[in-house]
Amino acid sequence: MDSWSPPRNLADAVVHDGRHAWLAALPAIVHELEERWGLTLGAPYQPGGQTAWVAPARGADGADLVLKVGWSHPEAAQEADGLREWDGDGAVRLHASATFDDTVALLLERCVPGTTLASRPEPEQDVVIAELLRRLWREPAPGHRFRSLKLMCDAWADECEQKIVAGRSGVDAGLARQGLELFRLLPTTAERNVMLCTDLHAANVLASEREPWLVIDPKPHIGDPTYDVLQHLLNCDERLQADPHGLAVRMAGLLGLDQDRVLLWLFARCVQESPDWPALGAVARRIAPT
Repeated sequence: MDSWSPPRNLADAVVHDGRHAWLAALPAIVHELEERWGLTLGAPYQPGGQTAWVAPARGADGADLVLKVGWSHPEAAQEADGLREWDGDGAVRLHASATFDDTVALLLERCVPGTTLASRPEPEQDVVIAELLRRLWREPAPGHRFRSLKLMCDAWADECEQKIVAGRSGVDAGLARQGLELFRLLPTTAERNVMLCTDLHAANVLASEREPWLVIDPKPHIGDPTYDVLQHLLNCDERLQADPHGLAVRMAGLLGLDQDRVLLWLFARCVQESPDWPALGAVARRIAPT
């Protein structure tokens, strides 16, 4: 760690988010975790993620692991809890976790060879994503403390409204109002509520020896399973722009979901994202409910 420096994406995010104090404390935390968990660490993955320092590790027993040390943020607050609940069923296994003030550390199963599903053609991605989501959706254990999807949607709608007031709307006022009303309403009208990944897309699925594909980096919430297909749809940018209706219907069919509800969720999410992702404003206009 004496010559340690952060991966490129993390270094950029630290500057953007003003996390210099967090970064200064990171080497000492990583060293403590090395000692606590008996790890031998490799160089961090490049270019890396934007909120965590992630590196290959080897346990004292020779197990191939990954150490992930990130700053706390609301969406991922219960990543460890979700991985414990899934216990390796479609997702990487959690071996240990620790918290340090505003830092969360996870010791994870390492996926080998670890290539991402994003390297495969998108139609193949659709099938794999659908198969994984079906496995992840389950009733949470009694007495669970997972946060609700509604809580997240309300917070995101509030943020979007602030951006609109600041003049950053990606759609006209009427469409923005319609979309954000739906974004708040849809979580309350689900026929069932299950554990969600909420950020499942091809870059968060890795090839593994234990299973063909495993999910990493979940952001667990409890809510409408229909929501969980959205991040994959948004990441299939060319197909989404060319035929949003057809893409939504395809994924609804693969997952046994109500295609009209998938389209409502997609419309609402496109409106919510449009201030920062203008191309989604055009998608929202094409699929807006009449």
